[in-house]
Amino acid sequence: QLQLVESGGGFVQPGGSLRLSCAASGFTFNYVAIGWFRQAPGKEREGVSCIRSSGGSTNYADSVKGRFTISRDNAKSTVYLQMDSLKPEDTAVYYCAAGDYCSGHVCDGVRYWGQGIQVTVSS
Repeated sequence: QLQLVESGGGFVQPGGSLRLSCAASGFTFNYVAIGWFRQAPGKEREGVSCIRSSGGSTNYADSVKGRFTISRDNAKSTVYLQMDSLKPEDTAVYYCAAGDYCSGHVCDGVRYWGQGIQVTVSS
C-alpha cells in the first residue's frame, strides 16, 4: 500500500522546537524528491522545504530559512523536518509529499501526499 505518514506534530510555545517525520512505504523512496508543505487556516497550501532524492540538495522558503532543516534517511524511507525557533505564524497543518523533483523549495510533480499533521505554536 502506497502511503506517507507524518508524525511528531503537536503544541509548542514560541521559540520551541519540533521534529516532524514522514515515513514512506509502498514505493521506491530513493528515487523521489520529498517536500514539506503547510496550510494555515484560511490560507492556501504553501511549500516549506524540499530535498532531492539523493539528499544532496535542500531548499527552504524564505519564511523558514535558518530555522528549519530538512533531511532524509533513505535506509529508513523517512524524511525529517527539524523546526527550531518556532513562531506563531508557523501554526499550520503540515504535509509531506513525494514528487518528481524540487523546484526550489517546492516539491513538484507530486505523486503522493501524507494525511497531514497539526503544528500549533502559541503561548
